[in-house]
Amino acid sequence: MVIAGNDKGRTGEVLRVDPRANKVVVQGVNRVYRHLRPSRQHPQGGRIQKEMPIDLSNVLPVDPETNLPTRVGVRANEDGTKERYAKRSGASLGKV
Repeated sequence: MVIAGNDKGRTGEVLRVDPRANKVVVQGVNRVYRHLRPSRQHPQGGRIQKEMPIDLSNVLPVDPETNLPTRVGVRANEDGTKERYAKRSGASLGKV
């Protein structure tokens, strides 16, 4: 879920993560028009909508129980493996 910017409150699936630039591409968020000349790949040319990267600090994962944005914590299980969990409800978000 996006927590800041023009698309605040929108949710979508994460398509790509760029840890070096601290950016993330979310489906349906931060869409822009790209103007293309006619070419072999795009014989008509024209305007194509695409998603652009958004800063990672403006995005939070969604809590599976409450469907609200949540911060993430890490805890150890009884068998010694680590897992990510939602701070809001305590629900598991998967292994680290």
